[in-house]
Amino acid sequence: MTGIPGDGGLDRGFVGAFGVEPDALRGRAMPSLFEALDKQSEGTVAVDRDARVTWINAKYARMLGIADPAQAIGREVEEIIPNSQMRQVIATGQPILLDLMRFGAQRLVVSRFPLIDDDGAVVGAVGFVLYDSLHRLKPLLAELSRLEAELAATKRRLDERRQPRYSLQSYVGDSPACLEVKRRARLAARSDAPILLMGETGTGKELIAQSIHVLSARSGRPFVGVNVAAIPDTLLEAEFFGAVAGAYTGMDRRGREGRFKTAEGGTLFLDEIGDMPLGLQAKLLRALQEQEVEPLGSDRPIKIDVRVIAATNVDLEQRILEGRFRADLYYRLNVLPIRLPSLAEMGHGLEAIAESVLQDIASRTGLPARGLTPEAVELLSRHPWPGNVRELRNVLERACLLTDNPRLTVEDLAEALPTARCGAMPVPAAARLPLEVTPLPGAVPPVPDALPDYDSAFDAFERDLLRRALALSDGKAEVAARRLGVSRAAFYKKLARLGLRAKG
Repeated sequence: MTGIPGDGGLDRGFVGAFGVEPDALRGRAMPSLFEALDKQSEGTVAVDRDARVTWINAKYARMLGIADPAQAIGREVEEIIPNSQMRQVIATGQPILLDLMRFGAQRLVVSRFPLIDDDGAVVGAVGFVLYDSLHRLKPLLAELSRLEAELAATKRRLDERRQPRYSLQSYVGDSPACLEVKRRARLAARSDAPILLMGETGTGKELIAQSIHVLSARSGRPFVGVNVAAIPDTLLEAEFFGAVAGAYTGMDRRGREGRFKTAEGGTLFLDEIGDMPLGLQAKLLRALQEQEVEPLGSDRPIKIDVRVIAATNVDLEQRILEGRFRADLYYRLNVLPIRLPSLAEMGHGLEAIAESVLQDIASRTGLPARGLTPEAVELLSRHPWPGNVRELRNVLERACLLTDNPRLTVEDLAEALPTARCGAMPVPAAARLPLEVTPLPGAVPPVPDALPDYDSAFDAFERDLLRRALALSDGKAEVAARRLGVSRAAFYKKLARLGLRAKG
């Protein structure tokens, strides 16, 4: 066989090899190929230029639940094969050589070819189901099924992560400040207005944000939280608003979906909003006002439906004065502000919070459930708690690891509390001992007083502290309690225990 395509040599080769003309050979090959595919396949269907079924074999009809193939003739192909792509083949004139088509719980391997008349016009299409004939594809299909199962499991895990873990019941506390937080959270859940949560670190801002989401009409949609301070400035814009392919060096060819898009229909929680760069603040303001974002590298804005809850532990008004935060963004976020009280402001509510934290530690770590002695509760109430609940959890978990006592005592907490461990607690003058005594010449060195026990020294310190607080407060217990950062009830208990009195 000689010649190259296009010069007639190939046709002469066919004549020499088979003794028949090429057109005659093609005429024989086409029906033979069709019959072979029809015989070996699990199903065959042909449609006209309007994608209406003109022929279907009995095997395919039975697979589709059609008793008589004639019942399918004249019907649109999608009526009997919902996921058919035959109409696409007719529209493009291009075959789909191998494709996977879902049929119930199965995936079928199919091939589709256009039917062309003598003038080159597409007059229909024919499709073959090849699943059981192509045994070599079964390992590939099995691998595809495995990858799809892994993808589905990963998607479920991501969706679970994006669902809130907390509700308003998780916010423990019945003080007036805590009740006001809960009241405002319920009010905030009724609308889609932006919310600004303010409070020290560890006061539960994300917990309240998740609670608002759970109570809102968006509860079935994603809750996406992001810590602004944890993302490098160079990546913030792409992280929030997304980026198109090739927007910057190293960008994935599929582009990047921003957090706004991920939270579509749900809630986006922006923690530490005060650390957001000024340039990005302008884009955030536009997103809030126009409900649209513009991915990095794109000139086409994308409409979004996202409710924004922001949180900060810094004074944003002060940052506005310093030129570090936009006033217009502050006013847009500050529609319904919610201030979360610190642990020092909880008063008598601290004991309930500590008990709740201990229960959580036990369930999470498998350690025995612990309680607190009254003295341990008083010791906790005297600590300033700069880290709030986060610090409280750290101290209680450390104490649980260091002791087997079913109820944590003052001694158990003394080793875990930073102030007790570092000796930061001042000692009253009455309890102080001289570090060094220089005797007079010829004098007999005095015998130092015996060291007081811990409880006596602590009582002396506390009695002195309470007396000074009352003296500075004109004898009024409520004012003195507020100065010391304890509840009035706890202050009166201390007075009674130490035999002290106040004016009221």
